[in-house]
Amino acid sequence: MREQFSDALQGRKIPILTLDNKWYRLLDEGARAELSGTEEQLNELLKRQGKLNTETKEIRQLKKKLMKEIMSMADEAEKTGGGGLDKKLEQHRKLVEECNERLSGYQDELLELPREIDRLNNKLMLATMEHCYTVMQENTEQISQIGEWVTQIRIELKKRLVKKQELQQKNHDIYSYMHDVFGAEVLELFDMKYNPEEEHPVTPEKKE
Repeated sequence: MREQFSDALQGRKIPILTLDNKWYRLLDEGARAELSGTEEQLNELLKRQGKLNTETKEIRQLKKKLMKEIMSMADEAEKTGGGGLDKKLEQHRKLVEECNERLSGYQDELLELPREIDRLNNKLMLATMEHCYTVMQENTEQISQIGEWVTQIRIELKKRLVKKQELQQKNHDIYSYMHDVFGAEVLELFDMKYNPEEEHPVTPEKKE
């Protein structure tokens, strides 16, 4: 089954599961516990990617500022013949080199991170699909069992309703016959009254 799920994911861009609240609602506590390791790894990589993107932007802004200052100082040094700017220029150039080194390192990591994020995300998706498939299979079985139970209950209910109607009709027939033959006063001797409009005979309260 995992191979079939894996084939289904080929060539598809899967959204990052841990960023989707719907994904969390798919999993019960047991499934969340089993997938927590992969979930945490994926979230750590996402945090790292976000941090590197932010720092890359900041470093590029710093480098741009340094380059602008270097050009300004170079023009000033050319006009004044140095004037103590050489040391500042050298410091700025070193800072620019440090920026380039950090950007180069970040660039390599930022190229690798998306691949690792996709790998973990796909791994999480496969596990999620297996879990959901199992849950749906179990639910389908229970749905079928409940459906059969409901069908049986309906059949039994119909039988009991028919029986109830038969008993009510029987009581009505008996009462009508006895009432016609003996009269109401005689029926009171049986300590029974019967209202044909009601569902069943009632026993009157006895007088003290």
